[in-house]
Amino acid sequence: MILLGLTGSIGMGKSTVAAMFANRGVPVFDADAAVHRLQGPGGRIVAAIEAQFPDTTGPEGVERTALAEAVLGDPAALKRLESIVHPAVAEERRRFLEANRAAPLVLLDIPLLFETGGAAQVDKVAVVSAPAEVQRARVLARPGMTAARFEAILARQMPDTEKRRRADFVIDTGVAISDTQAQVDAVIACLRR
Repeated sequence: MILLGLTGSIGMGKSTVAAMFANRGVPVFDADAAVHRLQGPGGRIVAAIEAQFPDTTGPEGVERTALAEAVLGDPAALKRLESIVHPAVAEERRRFLEANRAAPLVLLDIPLLFETGGAAQVDKVAVVSAPAEVQRARVLARPGMTAARFEAILARQMPDTEKRRRADFVIDTGVAISDTQAQVDAVIACLRR
């Protein structure tokens, strides 16, 4: 099995690219989706988050905006949150890999792959990238997103230029969707060879 890590900064198109891999039959582990399940209604880390960050959860699980306000700009609070979330996501990933152990290629969609040291746990890394102005427009179009929040998120992420430098593959999403799909197909073909 080849483990391909997929990463890229916020708004670069990771979800779209991950879906392209999935549509080609590659099993995809989506770290963000795992976090949403773990933090959603009845999620197994909701109580631990509420204990560390009071009034950030409710009947629907973690209230993401409230939690973001509680940790953004506070490195110690962010570390406490990561100490709850990262081990739970690692367990979800372990289960996914066990369930897909016969697959020749699997994709691990991990937004902070480089920032969390996850690149050492995969065989190859694909970085999803787009021009900065495209990224900014995509992110600011999201509900509830502000320029200040976008800048705070970017400050926690490795710069796109550095991610591109470290990548085995760079997938450009600032082009026509068919061109991005062709790049995905080329990565799959290369790794399956």
